Amino acid sequence: MKSGFIGVIGKANAGKSTLINVLVGEKVTIVSPKPQTTRDAIMGILTKPDYQLVFVDTPGIYRAENRLSDVMLKTAETAAKDVDFILYVHDGHGGISDGDIALIKRYLSGSTPMAIAYTKIDIMPKERIPEDVKKLYENGIDCDVLPVSARKYTNIGKLEAYLADKMPSGGKVIEDDIVSDKSERFMISEIMREKILLKFGQEVPHGIAISINVFERQPNGVYDINLDIICEKPNHKSILIGKQGSAIKEVSSFARKDMEKFLGSKVFLTTYVKVKEDWRNRPDLLRDFGYKN
Repeated sequence: MKSGFIGVIGKANAGKSTLINVLVGEKVTIVSPKPQTTRDAIMGILTKPDYQLVFVDTPGIYRAENRLSDVMLKTAETAAKDVDFILYVHDGHGGISDGDIALIKRYLSGSTPMAIAYTKIDIMPKERIPEDVKKLYENGIDCDVLPVSARKYTNIGKLEAYLADKMPSGGKVIEDDIVSDKSERFMISEIMREKILLKFGQEVPHGIAISINVFERQPNGVYDINLDIICEKPNHKSILIGKQGSAIKEVSSFARKDMEKFLGSKVFLTTYVKVKEDWRNRPDLLRDFGYKN
């Protein structure tokens, strides 16, 4: 039996969360085409008869001028130190810049073994792949590079087998039938945030947090969920609510459907939009919304 922890590191929008969801076979982390989608370290667990892979999804490496971004960066840095292996996820479609090379070298210079998952090969010219791999090696990146497409499941089995082979020998580190370390309550708040990110695009910046007030399962099996959507400015609140409440009704409907699929039961969802100005720079509110320093 082999088992261990794999830190999944990379720049924002590299495809880390999508790759983990595909490997685990369950939705354990939310996905959107925006930076700062993942804000916390989230574990996704893949258990097979001969091995167990515990993926630690980390916030994308992305600089912004607020305390929340600092917390997220520290989360990624800590995860890179406390694992058995680092899987650095690089967006192959985006090419390879000098900044990419410097960042990869930074993680490669540590004591933890590392490989590169070169993602999104389904949306790029195939001849670019060997060119980019050669560029990495010529710039001193001496580790394995594995081209994959999570969306098309290309080379996913090969990546899984590769990672299993790199794990240390030992028993399972997580109990069977567990696919994530996060609670249902946490995942419900993340589903709500995902739908907001997907619907509103650039209209509402990433200054959104979700605060769950009520999360209860009634005797008839229906979940009663009451939550607040926190934004930073009054005009963001107006956008989120929409004309005569149309926007918040639509995004809540989308979120409720995913919540019901995740929980396997009906959901009665109530949502409110509240303004907490500059909450991403306020340590008390960061703690209240679950972002530890």
